[in-house]
Amino acid sequence: MIPASIPSPPVEWSSFSLGPLTIHTYAICIIIGIFVALWLTTRRWVERGGDPDVVGEIALWAIPFGIIGGRLYHVISTPGPYFGEGGNPWDAFKIWEGGLGIWGAIALGALGAWIGARRHGASFTAFADAAAPGVLIAQAIGRLGNYFNQELFGGPTDLPWGLEIDPAFRPEGYEQFTTFHPTFLYELVWNLVGAFLIIWLDRKRDLRGGRVFWLYVIVYVSGRLWIEMVRIDTAVHILGVRINVWVSIGVLVLAIAAFVLLGMRQRASGVHVPREQLAVRVAPDAAEATDETAEAAAEAASGDDRPEDQNNS
Repeated sequence: MIPASIPSPPVEWSSFSLGPLTIHTYAICIIIGIFVALWLTTRRWVERGGDPDVVGEIALWAIPFGIIGGRLYHVISTPGPYFGEGGNPWDAFKIWEGGLGIWGAIALGALGAWIGARRHGASFTAFADAAAPGVLIAQAIGRLGNYFNQELFGGPTDLPWGLEIDPAFRPEGYEQFTTFHPTFLYELVWNLVGAFLIIWLDRKRDLRGGRVFWLYVIVYVSGRLWIEMVRIDTAVHILGVRINVWVSIGVLVLAIAAFVLLGMRQRASGVHVPREQLAVRVAPDAAEATDETAEAAAEAASGDDRPEDQNNS
């Protein structure tokens, strides 16, 4: 007898027809997550003195790059269903069936955002800091797609919040179990709490220069590390450990180092740009003009070439 559990949605809820089109619930979750992320990013971008229209322009680069990168990482890290025995290489293009690796999505998505920021004269680090909490919330919403697809769940459990999985979706060797760890729910809650924590710390400490982005990486990877150890879906293993666990460890170390070093560098520089001016990237010629202005101001402050000082000498 199961005292309590989380029921999985009916299989027919994973998609529905709209005329000749088949709409997949997983795709709807991804799209909703993107819109929420854009809304929050725009608000935070404007707070940094940015043009709200630039967010959409940068997103046109970041989103396609992120989707492609996420799919590439998923296929590379889980090649069996596509290139293994009985696999179908064409299934690698069926993104609507699920399977986006976050590491590839972040890497290529960041590259796309960098290109977009450069094209519009915006600060990439300020944009990354503005976007970070929204991206984490988008990831939380996207995990609902795994729930509707009955995929990427954890090992068997008899906990009250165990997730019921239909027999057709249970992995080989787990056919006799009924409820499994709802890793989609673990990550959803972790990401939402993490996003609000990042927003609070950013306002409390006025983080900048890319530190909000690296804090996002730290928060997300810390959760992903232990959640990955619970999952039982197919994945490449290295030394008996899932490849995503190794990647999580490496990325976590890198993120902590980057966050600390950026903080040290900013404190050492002593330069403080007002928050409402962070979004604009200073071009080289503008930087030279700023340097000349600063030199002139320094000379004036020191009393050089001032008539009243010459008269007093």
